[in-house]
Amino acid sequence: MIIMKDYKFAYRANKIITVSEKGTVEDGVIIINNGKIEDIGTYKELKNKLDNISMYDYGEKVITPSLIDCHCHLLEYAPGSLYPVTKETYLEAGRILLFNALLSGITCIGEQICGSPICNISIDDYMQIAKDSPIRVKFSLNTITIGTNDLPNYTCLHENEQVNKNILSDIEIISEIANKNEYPGENIFINATPANLPASLVPRAGEIIFTEKELKSIVDTFHNKDKKIGAHVAGYEGINLALRCGIDVLHHAHGISDEQIKIAKDNKTSIVATPLGGTHLTPNLPSDILKLVKEGIDVSIATDAYLPPAPHLNLDETILYGSDVLMLIAQPSMKLLFKNGFDENACLSLLTTNPAKVLGLENSVGKLDIGMSADFLVADGVPGLDITDPSQISAIFINGNKLISR
Repeated sequence: MIIMKDYKFAYRANKIITVSEKGTVEDGVIIINNGKIEDIGTYKELKNKLDNISMYDYGEKVITPSLIDCHCHLLEYAPGSLYPVTKETYLEAGRILLFNALLSGITCIGEQICGSPICNISIDDYMQIAKDSPIRVKFSLNTITIGTNDLPNYTCLHENEQVNKNILSDIEIISEIANKNEYPGENIFINATPANLPASLVPRAGEIIFTEKELKSIVDTFHNKDKKIGAHVAGYEGINLALRCGIDVLHHAHGISDEQIKIAKDNKTSIVATPLGGTHLTPNLPSDILKLVKEGIDVSIATDAYLPPAPHLNLDETILYGSDVLMLIAQPSMKLLFKNGFDENACLSLLTTNPAKVLGLENSVGKLDIGMSADFLVADGVPGLDITDPSQISAIFINGNKLISR
């Protein structure tokens, strides 16, 4: 992780989208001191504070918070899916994927560690990669069931060792996972996952894995440790089960009904939408995301990278897509929100403040405000709303350090 440096700079741009109570600041200036935001306002308001500060003027560019992808599989599943790696090169591939995320304007990710049949790498090894990475990484420690005929089960604690189904709800195992868990990601797969496999190879994808009693016990174990819990879930039955048992964050939530949306609102349940795919059902459409936002639910959009795209996205279905398409897959929903009266700050919250809350980092990143970490972008327009190509991002900062300059 890039540390803060002892310096003070200011940056000016045509407008600053703060995604905070300040909203959009026209002809804005942001003052950075020791990696934190010291002040933010219009050039006219802050002009007298700039006399002894080096200021860079980005002209007609836009400054926004940097992006957050709160649901990824960049370190565990993606390297083996994308590259001909061995155990010796697996983590090196992961480093490349983290850097690719940074190039796409993403300075913070939520990474899933589930256990995988294709690699035997420990949680500690993955976490060491994160410590050495320039971007912020929070880990969700999970169990998983894959929807092939034999429904194989894995856990983050057992690496590539297949386990019996009863292990998935073993309280000692769940307690250890909860203790080490850093945020509510896909801690539990309520439905068997199709993974990245062709439908013909995962005929049992979508099957419910847990009884209500088992799931409630798992949720209670997390909550008794003052930990939130998230779940991979899709379909009416699975979502009902998640809501009844008190799951805090629904990842995917493909197929959620209007009735369930209202229950999620009452429960203050957050939803991480994955328009690329990730379950046995059609992924979140823009109209689905609009419904959720209108109900006041905190919605994040994430890539679940790396995935083959859902057919309706009109992308090449033979390619696995990753962090570089976060803005692209978010744009239809963000444009629909904007068309329905939500301003650019509300639209951008799906890629910034809301995922920051999921990761438990809302007091440090995800918005531009006094005292927050200086993680921000300089771009040709609002990410996801105006622009979708990472090359349209001119500069990327973490803790006030410029890490990418185009």
